[in-house]
Amino acid sequence: MLPFHQVVKDDFAEINQLIIDQLHSNVGLVENIGQYLVEAGGKRLRPLLVLLVSNALSPNNKQRLELAAIIEFIHTATLLHDDVVDISEMRRGRLTANAKWGNAPSVLVGDFLYSRAFQMMVAIGNMDIMAILSDTTNVISEGEVQQLVNAKDPTVKEDNYLSVIHKKTAALFEAACETAAVLSGANNEQRQALKQYGYHVGMAFQLVDDALDYEGDAETLGKNVGDDLAEGKPTLPLIYAMENSRAEQSQLIAKAIENGDVDQLDAIVTIVKDSGALDYTASQARQQVSSAIAALDCLEDSKYRQAMADLAHFAIERAY
Repeated sequence: MLPFHQVVKDDFAEINQLIIDQLHSNVGLVENIGQYLVEAGGKRLRPLLVLLVSNALSPNNKQRLELAAIIEFIHTATLLHDDVVDISEMRRGRLTANAKWGNAPSVLVGDFLYSRAFQMMVAIGNMDIMAILSDTTNVISEGEVQQLVNAKDPTVKEDNYLSVIHKKTAALFEAACETAAVLSGANNEQRQALKQYGYHVGMAFQLVDDALDYEGDAETLGKNVGDDLAEGKPTLPLIYAMENSRAEQSQLIAKAIENGDVDQLDAIVTIVKDSGALDYTASQARQQVSSAIAALDCLEDSKYRQAMADLAHFAIERAY
């Protein structure tokens, strides 16, 4: 457990049990895949944000646990669908559900998790929260389609890329913080500031993820290095490298994106590093973190606010 998890470790123990309880199904395969995903762990950052925001504003609201589980179910559903679309075989150092059980069960269990999340939302009974999360799931789906359209297209520019990572990643970070603020009775200024905090942290995490695909190692990352290139994803390190390298180098990257080809991965990693693309991506992530920290001025000093600041810094300091 990371240090910023420690301040809500008791909440996490309750959430883990709640997740297991809510995964109950009369269909064994649903529970098998659900349990497999829960056991895989992960950083659980989105439910963590729900807990930190809720405790910073209204620590006695027990519904924070249900909301955190809802956010985790939505996130897990997107991962199941994502891995099928991307034909991924590794996540968090283990086989993906689609590699283990096949595409059809993965998609259908993803649907189950979405619908279970909305059942739990109804139980909370807050229309603002339902509106935020229904809009968010729509935006995430839109981002998935936009990424699919961008795949194997080396002409994608930075603004298009940033739009995709906002929809695919930052939107759920935003929603976790904003819904927790709503649940906790925050005023509108706090609600908007915390939404911005979530946005900036989510953007920073995805920027660093995309950089790590060209400088991490498979064992630490829990996935294969170069996976983004193999899927033909024009991420910021590649976009910047193509715009700031010699013509023949840019052409090599463009061809690899078009073909989803990792045969020249070592050469492309060298070009990406020499062009300053990783430094540029890191600087963009640092700017996002600075904006996230500034948004925390809406909260009083507490161990929860400090944990949120630490989480933001972790976004750019991590190696996985």
